[in-house]
Amino acid sequence: MVPLRIIFLLALLLPLAAPAQKPALTQEDIATWKSIAAPLISTDGRWAAYQLKPNEGDPTLVIYDAQRKKEYAFERGTALALSAESRFAAFLIQPPEDSLKAMRRRKVKKEDLPQDTLAIFNLGSGQVSKIPRVKAFLLPEKWDGWLAYHLHPAKPDSTLPDSIKVKKESEANGSRLVLLDLLKMREDTIPYTKTFTAAERGQRFLLHTTGSQDSALQPGIYLYDCAAAQLRSLLPGRGEYQKLTLDRPGQQAAFLAYRDTLKSQAKPFSLFYWNDSLAQASPIADTAAVFLPEGWFISEHADLSFSKNGQRLFFSMAPPPLLKDTTLLEEESVQLEVWTYTDDRIYTQLEARLDQERKRSYTCVYHPSRGEIAVLANLEVPQLILGKEGDAPAALGFDEGPYLRRASWEGSPVCKDLYWISVEDGQRRLIARNVCANPALSPDGRYAYWYSAPDSAWFVFSAEIKEIKRLMPDLGVAFYNELNDLPQHPYHYGIAGWTTEDDFILLYDRYDIWKIDPAGRLAPNRLTNGRTSGTRYRYIKLDPEARAIEEVMPMLFHTFNERSKASGYAWFDLHTGIIRQVQQGAYAYASNVMKAKAGNAYLFTRENFREFPDLLYSNKDLSTFSRISNANPQQANFRWGDIELYRWTGAQGQDIEGLLIKPEGFDPTQQYPMITYFYERNAENLYRHWTPGYPRSIINFAYYASRGYLIFIPDIHYRVGYPGESALDAVTTGVTSLIGQGFVDRERLGLQGHSWGGYQIAYIVTRTNMFRCAESGAPVSNMTSAYGGIRWESGLSRMFQYERAQSRIGATLWDRPLRYIENSPLFFADKIETPLLILHNDEDGAVPWYQGIELFLALRRLEKPAWLLNYNGEAHGLRKTQNKKDFQRRMQQFFDYYLLGAPMPRWMEKGVSPLEKGIRQGFELRE
Repeated sequence: MVPLRIIFLLALLLPLAAPAQKPALTQEDIATWKSIAAPLISTDGRWAAYQLKPNEGDPTLVIYDAQRKKEYAFERGTALALSAESRFAAFLIQPPEDSLKAMRRRKVKKEDLPQDTLAIFNLGSGQVSKIPRVKAFLLPEKWDGWLAYHLHPAKPDSTLPDSIKVKKESEANGSRLVLLDLLKMREDTIPYTKTFTAAERGQRFLLHTTGSQDSALQPGIYLYDCAAAQLRSLLPGRGEYQKLTLDRPGQQAAFLAYRDTLKSQAKPFSLFYWNDSLAQASPIADTAAVFLPEGWFISEHADLSFSKNGQRLFFSMAPPPLLKDTTLLEEESVQLEVWTYTDDRIYTQLEARLDQERKRSYTCVYHPSRGEIAVLANLEVPQLILGKEGDAPAALGFDEGPYLRRASWEGSPVCKDLYWISVEDGQRRLIARNVCANPALSPDGRYAYWYSAPDSAWFVFSAEIKEIKRLMPDLGVAFYNELNDLPQHPYHYGIAGWTTEDDFILLYDRYDIWKIDPAGRLAPNRLTNGRTSGTRYRYIKLDPEARAIEEVMPMLFHTFNERSKASGYAWFDLHTGIIRQVQQGAYAYASNVMKAKAGNAYLFTRENFREFPDLLYSNKDLSTFSRISNANPQQANFRWGDIELYRWTGAQGQDIEGLLIKPEGFDPTQQYPMITYFYERNAENLYRHWTPGYPRSIINFAYYASRGYLIFIPDIHYRVGYPGESALDAVTTGVTSLIGQGFVDRERLGLQGHSWGGYQIAYIVTRTNMFRCAESGAPVSNMTSAYGGIRWESGLSRMFQYERAQSRIGATLWDRPLRYIENSPLFFADKIETPLLILHNDEDGAVPWYQGIELFLALRRLEKPAWLLNYNGEAHGLRKTQNKKDFQRRMQQFFDYYLLGAPMPRWMEKGVSPLEKGIRQGFELRE
């Protein structure tokens, strides 16, 4: 008999038959792989920047000069900002991770740990200035020359005698704020600053200081004018100040102030306002304001904001909070939940939204020009959408209250009553009831619009004629999901945007973009012709601040072909209708592109299975580009693999697509172990790059391919009422088809999936024994108990999940009880012969973890090989790096044991007892 270890070694060596023998990836190699985060491009387009983040260890900040084709690298750099005129870069340098961990192991106090250092990089000269102990900084995006940085509280001077009383810097007292003129290299320091902000376009800062010890600087709110290098008092006096806000040019300010010395659970803040014509800020609203309902407050939780033109100040009011009786002892306080059938939301959802409810507030507006306040939202119409960045004459209000109960079983979107609300005086008009949609406002505020799922159509409300119109006549195409296989109304394909002055709305069908006149005067116009070729066109917004699409400017489209899965970019002229393709190929081009604000320069990425999505820079309309990053050059040193689109015929005669990943050096005359992973549909990810890492819940495809596995990822086509059987049909027909190709070892087949995929795997192994082993993550094993369960993260009832959403039963438990039983793996656990590894964590907020326990205990009772992994305190998917690494290692050992003949690890043989938890992991392999 050949020992298991020999079989294991042969399996690993099999792919090495290729002439150039490269090593397979190991878990240790994964630590060195990097991702690219926080890319930026300067205003003039000359400079690009990004952060290289390894899976483990310190990041590196890279700033690239496209003119000189030179890069500058800064170890541990993060939080980069570029100045408005592309003269300076500022960022924080974090302490070394290893040093911090070593100090924490030595129990060094938190206040004695090293702090971040601010680095200021002069892009012209290349000089770097460093400032230690910085906790925050602000480099304005739209005006140049100044930088503000806030220092951590300094430690008291230990050399001073006790008789000298010095005001200490602290979180309560504040610490030094430095306002630095970057061009003149001069600075002003404001001591004991607590909070600060800057105007968006004007060279002004607003700040709160608790005042210096010698009274040279009184406590209060101050405005710093950079042009005059002058500090101006807006409101002197001690107090608690919040929500410091400036309008765009910095000529108006607003903030909240609580100046009473009495401590209270509820603080009645006052709203203060200032402009350049006022000597000091004055209160414009407090608890005595006539517009407030009795007992209500100015909300301390909602932000203050000026409209874009500065003619309005938006703030919020709030009902009085419920206060605890502080005289009760702990043993005298009753902790009770009362659930009632009349609640709008079930108790658990109310509990999950508790902090949100405590901070609930209702929008009001102050008109500085006439000193008047209008209430825009209240208990009857609590939610509000402002238009035109606050400048629109009306807002869209809505109330979900009458429909919240049925949302428990219908899911989202929650239906609403819609109101048109005047921002001038708060007058409102009911425009529609029971709208099951997520409404929005057009950029200029002339229309409210929404997609009604029950009608499968778009609608607009015109503020001019006060009427609702259905947007599209019968155009012979669907503006809703043509492939919808859920037991609910199909959802829409989305919207590209509105043109300027709300003249047209641009809507998507499955492939094309349509230009629709909301007034109905002009016939709809299809801008693209992608349906014939199966090409999907989607608009890329290059200016994140643009409210509308400028018809005189070329539009950039992302293109994707549903048949070949190739993608690219195309420019479109809205006036001539000419489309010019500038990039296209066997890649996944990013659907977002960054453009310099004042230059013809772009940053984007493209990727495929072998090519990492490095940053690409173009200053020629995207037709040509250069690669400016090389995140993972080490990839060339390892076995990798290739991917292809695989097509077959399903059990119902339908055409099905899937992905097949083959190891490097693939030999069709050999037979390989294969793991099948699936979740809904993934064929469109043909050209995605799977960077080695520590996934939260699934296998890393490139890693397993490197180790000699085939990976099969089939699309699942569902039939309502038969989700388990639909998955079974797609998976088994696809696997059988591949076995027929001759290169798949039918004796070494594995399954892996999580959540919805984990459920289907649990179902599949009750119906077939073709798989040697399977890993099922967070599976619903018993639909009858899960139906009445709770999604603990949101507090929602799980009923809608089965009746209308992903679980696809399409009926209530009492209407179709047999469907719930037939689709539940638990009721057929005795049929399972496949060894099963189950991952289910005790703080799973999506699938109650007792579902995994029910399945495991059934298999244990039946003496079937099964293991349950529960990472304490973890959610639906693993979040902590150490847990993700641990799970990936255990999953690899599990599959290697069953599919490669590797020795069994100790944890599979004997488990990890409560005594060993956190001490012994059981990874060692049995001899």
